[in-house]
Amino acid sequence: MTSTDLPSHARVVIVGGGVIGASTAYHLTKLGISDIVLLEQGQLSSGTTWHAAGLVGQLRGHSVMTRLIQYSTQLYAGLHAETGLQTGWKQCGSLSVARTDQRMTLLHRTIASARAQGVDVQELTADEAGEKWPPMRVDDLKGAIWLPGDGKANPTDLTQSLAKGARMGGTRIFEGVRVTGISQSKGRVTGVQTEQGPITADIVVNCAGQWARKLGLMCGVSVPMHSAEHMYIVTGAVPGVHPDLPVMRDPDGYIYFKEEVGGLCMGGFEPVAKPWGMNGIPDDFAFQLLEDDWDQFEILMENALIRVPGLEAAEVKKFYNGPESFTPDNNFLLGEAPELKGFFVGAGFNSMGIASAGGAGRALAEWIVEGAPTMDLWPVDIRRFAGFNNNPTWLHDRVKETLGMHYTMPWPNLEQDSARPFRRSALYNRFNAKGAVWGSKMGWERVNYFARNTAESAIEYAFGRQNWHDAAAAEHIATRTGAALFDLTSFSKLMVEGRDALAVLNRICAANLDRPVGASVYTGMLNTRGGYESDLTVFRLAEARFMVVTGSAQAVHDADWIRQNTPEDAHVWVSDVTNAWSVLAVMGPDAPALLQSLSRSDLSDAAHPFATVREIDLGYATVLANRMSYVGEAGFELFVPVEFTLGVHEALVGAGALAHAGYYALDSLRIEKGFRAWGRELTPDITPFEAGLGFAVDFTKPGGFIGRDALLALRGQPLHQRIAQFSVDDPAPQLWGGELLLRDGVPVGKVMSAAHGHSIGRPITLCRIEEPARSIDRAYLAEGAFEIDLAGARFAATWHAKPPI
Repeated sequence: MTSTDLPSHARVVIVGGGVIGASTAYHLTKLGISDIVLLEQGQLSSGTTWHAAGLVGQLRGHSVMTRLIQYSTQLYAGLHAETGLQTGWKQCGSLSVARTDQRMTLLHRTIASARAQGVDVQELTADEAGEKWPPMRVDDLKGAIWLPGDGKANPTDLTQSLAKGARMGGTRIFEGVRVTGISQSKGRVTGVQTEQGPITADIVVNCAGQWARKLGLMCGVSVPMHSAEHMYIVTGAVPGVHPDLPVMRDPDGYIYFKEEVGGLCMGGFEPVAKPWGMNGIPDDFAFQLLEDDWDQFEILMENALIRVPGLEAAEVKKFYNGPESFTPDNNFLLGEAPELKGFFVGAGFNSMGIASAGGAGRALAEWIVEGAPTMDLWPVDIRRFAGFNNNPTWLHDRVKETLGMHYTMPWPNLEQDSARPFRRSALYNRFNAKGAVWGSKMGWERVNYFARNTAESAIEYAFGRQNWHDAAAAEHIATRTGAALFDLTSFSKLMVEGRDALAVLNRICAANLDRPVGASVYTGMLNTRGGYESDLTVFRLAEARFMVVTGSAQAVHDADWIRQNTPEDAHVWVSDVTNAWSVLAVMGPDAPALLQSLSRSDLSDAAHPFATVREIDLGYATVLANRMSYVGEAGFELFVPVEFTLGVHEALVGAGALAHAGYYALDSLRIEKGFRAWGRELTPDITPFEAGLGFAVDFTKPGGFIGRDALLALRGQPLHQRIAQFSVDDPAPQLWGGELLLRDGVPVGKVMSAAHGHSIGRPITLCRIEEPARSIDRAYLAEGAFEIDLAGARFAATWHAKPPI
């Protein structure tokens, strides 16, 4: 169609005609929406899509992400039959090879993960890998894995086929139409402005690729991503290459290969990337490449020559240097923007757009139609970021690292190093002086542990026990036996106020919040399926004033969830007060007495019982003291106005024996006690019954709550998935999470959280068991012989009906 055919209105306007925009349009038509306009400022696939390598690897660290790509492979294989246009899909399989023992350990962990997710995988010796990939040198390899379901697609052909399917469903596609603005009214999108005139719309979808951040800025929406140069070469004939050659990845060399017209396409993800487009991406950057940069490409080329010696004599037919967009954490951005209702984003695909496009387009289309995600999309949910993540200088520095994360060794507890420190608590400098070793969550610098000597001053990554093990053990034991201080300032804090605050929050939360002022209520926010949208604590500070305390990463998500589920005529407002309060948790059997020595307020069990919050004096400061614990010991969470934090810390340190502890100890303490964590055990696909948290749900409260109908239908029914606690009988293994759980030798689930249980002297885990055809009841757990697969070695595991401590 030509630009003169632009309609004045559409139900959905999609901006961007790359593979993601085409897939979203295609899947919306499959869900019954036909009034769709897709606008592309150049030609279909002319931005980033056309120069993508087209690799499709199924396996991801998160099971839902794996399922999305598995769906992509099925879609690409069958799309030609529907549209008559080829996608270039070829299920050629893929190899990943290991040069080092550590990489081979990772591949063994990958095998267990694949089996837990139902992905076909085989371990190969180096020689067997060479038989599948004849051009490859194998004498320096430790081994490999083979995934026969992987493959490759032709990006341009795939986009055209999806676009054809979308047109068949009623979508109108316009090329050469540039969007110049986003229209909005009263917090909701109302359409787009183009160089050819405006189009009103109920929904606008930002699939603008490298221009997605710019499009977001037009309407006050943060789309945190930055472009970086991504390079590969295409060669002439190479000995041993044939048309059915699998994809091959050599992550220790940062490189990948696929067959390309008798030669090889070789590219990779160098450890230090080269950002691009700092002054903006030109609007007319269509079907264009950047200048060759052999210096930047050198590390990839050197490693390619090691792996494929035949490349030395091969002709380099083409050098592709095509910029792509990358996000701060190497996962793409999906969902409705919290800043603007009806404005959705599908962008930032980090060189994984072809693999992800089918599943991501379907997931985004379902979100648009249903008004909420239909599955656990938290790893890619745009609400995992905040406005401060859209800072261009920070993004520029972070993207140098995120591109390389594709092939960086994903060590347990690996921290990103770039663009830090970012957000700091009031005690940052003091903790530095005490030997703090920092981690990062939602931009916050958080203490992982306190180093006691030079050997512990920086994390030495490994798959076995890391060098901080003993330091965290000491903090753990100090908490169980004495008193320890944890800085939990990164907790997100939302103030919900107004005469309808109780009614609104009580409908959103599963527990009953209609408690006396001073109550502290542990609860969950559930979706209509009964799954967890968040796991949090609510303080009733006044009749119509509540503080919602939630996870560090969840401020944007939870505030948006509350606003989305607040009636338009309700007298309620939500404000993020995270930065106004420090949180100092003083925990352990000696904690109440230590705090009492600093306060004239009565902190006894009778005067200040568990699950109450009230204002107390502490030294010179006045703070909120919440009697609740995430470590399973007595203690208080102190909510301290930021300006009093240093004084409170001085008072605490001067009051008596008080250890300082970090998040590694916090995690091991909470896993020993069986406390669930959102994003690990608690997800949008897990209900309170399955999590063992049915006690935190009130089915009888007036007005009900979101998810109540789904839970009532499930109440009393057999459980087919369940969170359960296991310890490993052998004290030596180091578990990290993600390991395979077996019952009587059959895979039944995986480890969601793991730590060494320093109080019990052996590894402790929380596992998710999934048995679609069986009831997971007490007999199932008590009578089964359970094992945990750790990189191919199996260890007997014991189920705990109650926490072992």
